[in-house]
Amino acid sequence: MWFEKFFNLPKVRAQEAEAEAEEELVDPQQELRDKCGDTSHCKELYEKYQTCNDRVNSRSKTTETCVEELFDYLHALDHCVTKDLFSRLK
Repeated sequence: MWFEKFFNLPKVRAQEAEAEAEEELVDPQQELRDKCGDTSHCKELYEKYQTCNDRVNSRSKTTETCVEELFDYLHALDHCVTKDLFSRLK
């Protein structure tokens, strides 16, 4: 380019750029959710949600939903994750 004659700009090698692009990014929140899902409290709430879900799906006419159970489970999961999440972010 024309401005390269006047300015000494660093050049990026393709190999370095490829190495950075190939590095797999891992979501720390998902890792922590998987780990927290194995705790006894979260397992208990997940089983409660699954039981409700099975009960609702077994009926043809019902107004029952499992929103409360789902929110309880997600709240416990997020509460467990927030203890360590921000210390793992870059």
